[in-house]
Amino acid sequence: MEMTQSVVAPKLLDQVRGKIRLKHYSIRTEQAYLDWIKRFIRHFGKKHPRDLGAVEVETFLTHLAVEGRVAASTQNQAKSALLFLYREVLGSELPWLDNIEQAKAPKRLPVVLTRAEVHDLLSRLEGTNWLIANLLYGAGMRIMESLRLRVQDIEFTRREILIRDGKGFKDRVTMLPATLVAPLREHLKRIKVLHRQDLEAGFGATYLPYALDRKYPGAARDWGWQYVFPSAKLSVDPRTQVTRRHHVQDQAVQRAVKQATRDAGLTKPATPHTLRHSFATHLLEGGYDIRTVQELLGHADVATTMIYTHVLNKGGRGVVSPLDGLA
Repeated sequence: MEMTQSVVAPKLLDQVRGKIRLKHYSIRTEQAYLDWIKRFIRHFGKKHPRDLGAVEVETFLTHLAVEGRVAASTQNQAKSALLFLYREVLGSELPWLDNIEQAKAPKRLPVVLTRAEVHDLLSRLEGTNWLIANLLYGAGMRIMESLRLRVQDIEFTRREILIRDGKGFKDRVTMLPATLVAPLREHLKRIKVLHRQDLEAGFGATYLPYALDRKYPGAARDWGWQYVFPSAKLSVDPRTQVTRRHHVQDQAVQRAVKQATRDAGLTKPATPHTLRHSFATHLLEGGYDIRTVQELLGHADVATTMIYTHVLNKGGRGVVSPLDGLA
């Protein structure tokens, strides 16, 4: 029986991989979903998920919350992975799928730095990490949006950045800060030399989404398709097993920002995403309307952008305290 189960599990996981790639989910989502599905199967003694149901799914999610003490967002990610397994792979349309309760994540205000704090943080970064962090604050980009930038996505003349396949698979345009034009040009000169060296060594083909490499043979080696922030070394693509130069890993940027936060003596728990929050808040402080900020951030609903009105440096709802009136 154990042999049968060990054969079934890999076959099932291959089906999950195939369905995820068919839907063009990111490699991160693929890895996270596979990990949760494997943990779910192991939790119930390697039984096939077809032999499990609502009770087991709820038991597993409860175990994560009570025994694992995971955050609500983590529990919801596990739930999404299991619902994907049952709906998309096993084709289960049982009513219990819709009745599993979503863990309620606490509604917290985003951490926002003052302009002085942003300056102190950025001044303690250097090289590529400095450039990436400046883009996060100067253009309001998410960290993966900046790392996935291609050379052709930067328009220096109009000072624009095209963000492809942002959250929700949406494209949008944001600004290229004038202060970053010269540093970015110098950076691109350096990585163009690196790309030329890769080509001479028989490499230089970058990853292209949606099978564009089959539609446009040779495009993967074109300069325009190269990552703006390539990794310092070649690596093997986990999906295709092709050796190529991927983009910088986000963990490296996160570590650099964390260290810069410590070096600057900041007490706020700043992360790369904090710079995006600060971008939005400082624009609203500068008098830009909420719709403009919504468009630059790529929010589908203005209600998401409205949260930044609650963290403006004007006290509660912009009201002047009566205590200040006494002075």
